[in-house]
Amino acid sequence: MAADRFVDVTASREFPATTPIGSRVEAEGYVAMVCFKHGPPQLHGVELEWTVHHADDLHRPLDAAQLSNALGVHAPATLVRGSPQLPLNRGSLVTVEPGGQVEISGPASASVPRLIEDTAADAAELTSLLAAEGLRPGQFGLDAFRPPRRILTVPRYAAMERAFAQLGPHGPRMMCSTAGLQVCLDAGEADQTALRWRALHDFGPALVGLFANSRRREGSDTGWASARTEATFGTCAPFTEPPPLDGDPAEAWARTAMDAPVLCLRRGDNWDAPPGLTFGAWADGALDGSNLAGRPGANPGDGNTGDGEPPGDRPTYADLDYHLSTLFPPVRPRGYLEVRYLDAQSGDGWIAPTLLLSALMSDPAVTDQALAAAAPAAGRWFPAAREGLDDKPVLQAARDLVALATTNLSRIGVDQDLITEVGDRLHCIVDDTHRRRAS
Repeated sequence: MAADRFVDVTASREFPATTPIGSRVEAEGYVAMVCFKHGPPQLHGVELEWTVHHADDLHRPLDAAQLSNALGVHAPATLVRGSPQLPLNRGSLVTVEPGGQVEISGPASASVPRLIEDTAADAAELTSLLAAEGLRPGQFGLDAFRPPRRILTVPRYAAMERAFAQLGPHGPRMMCSTAGLQVCLDAGEADQTALRWRALHDFGPALVGLFANSRRREGSDTGWASARTEATFGTCAPFTEPPPLDGDPAEAWARTAMDAPVLCLRRGDNWDAPPGLTFGAWADGALDGSNLAGRPGANPGDGNTGDGEPPGDRPTYADLDYHLSTLFPPVRPRGYLEVRYLDAQSGDGWIAPTLLLSALMSDPAVTDQALAAAAPAAGRWFPAAREGLDDKPVLQAARDLVALATTNLSRIGVDQDLITEVGDRLHCIVDDTHRRRAS
């Protein structure tokens, strides 16, 4: 969900976007302040992402022009330069990922039923737009049929692709072949933020296993229940892996952001960053004007920095905001908490995990119970991604979390018909696995 549709985490008047950052300490303080906004947990959001395929041949490469025609006035400027990017009828913006994956993100809502209704309507509208051009959304969290292929040509993705390619095959897969379901929740009051942060991480392995559906890649069995998780964690370890959960979340995240490599140096037409440059080092003066000279498309003297900020040896707050957008942990703090570890689901399958997480986070007492239920699988990210619910502790945690969530769905205003439908769907997943393991 776009940050300005939930909580604004961009540079404030106190930190103007074009102001150079004087040190790593200054940058850390800013990150800790803007990435965890405190207040009553009221808002909910969801982002739906899909790979896109030709309806008559799921293996055929996607054509950028055809996708542009399908999206029309809803296309983002990264796909169609100068596009107005008009929202869909219920308010969702359409964005496109490097490999042509489409994503919708609507306004956050205090009403979960309203969020579900509006998102479902916009998802149906997007599906119709794609169908008119012979296209269809994918059904899995990873493209099961085609190798990764970047169709967006903007400097951001060119720089990221080159940086990730040096680290192995997973970066291009993550960029161009994965699709996720993201659930967004408030960080909560100051005394509850650490609880909510830990809970969303501790739930992760059980929910990765429960909703894993990305076993195949380029027509072959990967051996992973969620090969999307494999690709994401492997893109830029350890920064794309689950973080340590000890200490203050805001301070820990600020340190992580400083230690993470800079993927995009927005100077001129080529945004490649010097190898090994971290944002903390950049803020402490690792670059000067001479470091920018000689890079293709870069001219430190012409003021061309890609976003209107002045050139120089220090990053600006706009650079720091941009850097934060290039970090891909399982849960990303953006003023709110963005859960990023779920595989995209087929059809309306996104509703169940959205409601499950909302119910488990609906009240501190429920969240405490959920932490206890999740404990057997807490930290078992890799077993969950490889084995799914075939990992016994993951299955146990998933069953207990499903049972707890379904008894608390009424807390978030869901009507009985939907409670029954979602409960039946979730119990069916875990019960089928349990019976299969027992046979």
